[in-house]
Amino acid sequence: APVAAADPAATGAAGPAEDTGASPVDAPSPAADEDGPGDGAPAPARSRRGGDAGGSGRSGRPRKQKKSRNGIACLVVATVLAGGLGVVAYVGYQYWEGRFGAAPDYSGAGTGTVQVEIPQGAVGAEIGRILKRNGVVKSVDAFVAAQSSNPEGGNGIQAGVYTLKKEMSAASALATMLKPESRNALIIPEGRRNVWVYQQIDKRLELDPGTTAKVAQEKAGEMGLPAWATGHSKVKDPLEGFLFPASYPVAKGTEPEKVLKRMVTRAVAEYDRVDLAAEARELGLENPWQLVTVASLVQAEGKTEEDFRKMSEVIYNRLKPDNTETNRKIEFDSAFNYLQGQSEIRIGESEIRNNPDPYNTYYHEGLTPGPIGNPGMEALKAAIDPTDDGWLYFVATDGMNKTEFAKDHDEFLVLKNKFNESGVE
Repeated sequence: APVAAADPAATGAAGPAEDTGASPVDAPSPAADEDGPGDGAPAPARSRRGGDAGGSGRSGRPRKQKKSRNGIACLVVATVLAGGLGVVAYVGYQYWEGRFGAAPDYSGAGTGTVQVEIPQGAVGAEIGRILKRNGVVKSVDAFVAAQSSNPEGGNGIQAGVYTLKKEMSAASALATMLKPESRNALIIPEGRRNVWVYQQIDKRLELDPGTTAKVAQEKAGEMGLPAWATGHSKVKDPLEGFLFPASYPVAKGTEPEKVLKRMVTRAVAEYDRVDLAAEARELGLENPWQLVTVASLVQAEGKTEEDFRKMSEVIYNRLKPDNTETNRKIEFDSAFNYLQGQSEIRIGESEIRNNPDPYNTYYHEGLTPGPIGNPGMEALKAAIDPTDDGWLYFVATDGMNKTEFAKDHDEFLVLKNKFNESGVE
């Protein structure tokens, strides 16, 4: 704020300073000495009261000089500035360190063990946050930096439960996670029956044999099956077809029902990707349940996508009312093997023709009561999009390594003789 200035020509005591009224408070002069005037230099004016700048008071007697507040103010300003510069320097250092310096990181391979679950779709910083939260790495940035410097680090980490150590360097944690043996994932291949899946869950969770199967039987209604997958009679396992083939993280101590529910949830999500109800109607089926059943039969018998589509046509052609070749009987060995809990290649003719079990498609017309395994998406898509070439039969040939198809019974007999001559047991 502006203040009155002393007459630069004065050499003695200063005269009255002009009151400008410009400032409501005292403003120290930049020229004032820390201890106030004492060398004949002009003294600062007082703008508030318009009195002497430093000479006499109202009575004309010399007024005792007071220690100027200007010096104290300067000291305070200097102190504040010094402190402010310190804060600025600290903040600047932190910024520089955070932006350009190395991220906080542990050294070495760590100690102890910890199981960390990485969910489906997690990448980069999200994985880093999970690791930091579990005490594996010191900072998210250190893990992201390790991924950036590793050619495989960006997309090499899959969903699963990993056995790691506490306080690992980011590079060490990444290297461990990129090793397949560190991932405790339960992998369900396409076409596996539920009984096999239950056994694998028991082994992974170190449970008594039969534990998971019992949970599945008792809590099937709590697993989140869609309405169209419930209420079917004569099914051997209501969860069959809903333990979707995929890789699942399974940590020790996990409850088996949690694992099963995760598989069912995955199956429902995959099935929702296609409009099963509309596709079933288009194919002449009663409901989505039958479409999943067709896919399971196709998955059990076929080896390639081409096989799947042709086998789908075989099923739909045999279901037609005018089918006089097999009289609407599917006649799949895989269905009989399912009801027997086996995987035999050659089955006795009398045995397979006379067993009245609902899953025996040599004895009963139409589809099995439900799926006979867990089909993958490739088999499901083939069940939705069959070929249209008139296929009605198929036989595994070339030592069971190839599947050949026929459109009538005569062609079928040729393929059957070819199979018998192969000597496959």
